Amino acid sequence: MANDLNKERSSVLFQLNGVPSFGAALPLALQHVVAMIVGCVTPSIIVSNSAGIDEKNKVILIQAALVIAGISTLLQLFPIGKYFGSGLPVIMGVSFAYVPSMQAIAEGYDIGTILGAQLVGGLIAIFVGLFIKQLRKFFPPLITGTVVFSIGLSLYPTAINYMAGGTSSDSYGSWKNWAIAIFTLAVVTFLNHFTKGFLKLASILIGIIAGYIVAVVAGMVDFSSIGEAGLLYVPTPMHFGIHFDISACVAIGLLFAINSVQAIGDFSATTIGGLDREPTDRELQGGIVCYGATNILGAFLGGLPTATYSQNVGIVATTKVVNRIVLGGAAVIILVAGLVPKFSALLTTIPQCVLGGATISVFASIAMTGIKLITSQPMTYRNTSIVGLAVAIGMGVTQASASLGTFPSWVTTIFGKSPVVLATIVAIFLNQVLPKDPVNEFTKK
Repeated sequence: MANDLNKERSSVLFQLNGVPSFGAALPLALQHVVAMIVGCVTPSIIVSNSAGIDEKNKVILIQAALVIAGISTLLQLFPIGKYFGSGLPVIMGVSFAYVPSMQAIAEGYDIGTILGAQLVGGLIAIFVGLFIKQLRKFFPPLITGTVVFSIGLSLYPTAINYMAGGTSSDSYGSWKNWAIAIFTLAVVTFLNHFTKGFLKLASILIGIIAGYIVAVVAGMVDFSSIGEAGLLYVPTPMHFGIHFDISACVAIGLLFAINSVQAIGDFSATTIGGLDREPTDRELQGGIVCYGATNILGAFLGGLPTATYSQNVGIVATTKVVNRIVLGGAAVIILVAGLVPKFSALLTTIPQCVLGGATISVFASIAMTGIKLITSQPMTYRNTSIVGLAVAIGMGVTQASASLGTFPSWVTTIFGKSPVVLATIVAIFLNQVLPKDPVNEFTKK
């Protein structure tokens, strides 16, 4: 009888609905938290450094990121009405995809301008969700792959500068920074390639902990911000304000359109890997509309743009644990972490060299994901021209942004600070105007 009960409880884990036991759900929920927590807070740390805000506001930005990640995930898991939320086992969190553009906006304007652009981007995502069938044709894998590849490439300088200690640091480029960064990267790489299970899953988190310990021993960590942080944080709407700049809205808005379509890939991977089926039109529409609406909410609460987390999709596809209570538990843990300022303050004490050593592998993975999407299509002369020209123009103009010196400042903000926007526009344009490849056995591959 007891064995039958255990089997029944265990089987619930592999069902979308149902209530598993607390003991069975908790470790699986923690597994999802471990996989996403570093990725969720790091964009906020990077953007806050670019904006030059003080430690108190940096903590608030991190807390808001965790709070909005928890809320967004819960709304995706447990839909409101027919078209708000996917109802699928996904985890939401602040996305690296927006970091290059957010850095440019933070350096030229402020956090409030990012949030204003995010609000506009949320409206664009809702529009894409409502008309997803009609708009998907503009974003085939070749285009989304080119965009993702450009994002990965554009993040490399950020990782290298962090590995060197951060450009604002007096010790920038010192051997100590490089030694700790390389040690951190070595730990992450070892765990990724020579271990399995939890150690591999938590490789980035463990790498950061290892690098952090070495940094503490080397006297590179200041704990004063933890003592100054409070015990409870209640999100304050409009703390950073919301400001609108057309160039910032265009830059972030395009990324929201791209990410809305790209989310289809994560929703599909979740249902195919965990539920052995394709997502329904309602699930896709509800998921993308919810993605847009929660980003609008995030703009008011100070949480930077979120997206579906592919690493958590991978966990679902690998373990087949699709139960929404399990992922809901993860969302609650993330939300609670966002309400504890001392936790966020602890995260701000991580030296930039440690973050750089841990995240350069993440950025490399983003670029390789883009390549996988690109090469899922036949590498014909037409397709290689689209990808090559889009990336060349996007990266080239960014690296030689002075070439736009005689243009209005808004042109530089949109096209000269991050390669993602220009690469996206060029790729979409070329895909529409270049002659299609003739259908033959090669292009069918």
